[in-house]
Amino acid sequence: MNWYLKVLRQYADFKGRARRKEFWMFYLFNTIITLFFRILDHLLGTNYGDYDDQGILESIYGLIVIIPFIAVTARRMHDVGKSGWFMLIPFYNFYLSVIDGEPHANKWGDNPKGIGNDSMINQIGKE
Repeated sequence: MNWYLKVLRQYADFKGRARRKEFWMFYLFNTIITLFFRILDHLLGTNYGDYDDQGILESIYGLIVIIPFIAVTARRMHDVGKSGWFMLIPFYNFYLSVIDGEPHANKWGDNPKGIGNDSMINQIGKE
């Protein structure tokens, strides 16, 4: 959950790098929360659309997290040494999101897996 919150705190930060764990943990929690809102919309009867397949709460949540999702995806592309625009190539984007990032610093910053980074994640919210 800390990785999810980290991405939300970096709401529109397209600079830097995001390691695989950060990207996939955000993706996992985002999917779980979306499913929760989808079920809640169904129970509350707040669905709309031709087939009642979209919900108001799910749509509002989706609008809130679209920018952090694009930002973390761009940072993930930076981690593997590619421009953020590579997220627009669907299957290649998936491939880049599952491979390990460059082990050295690149033009987008230092390796986020550097020594001491795991302790930084534990400090989120303790300020």
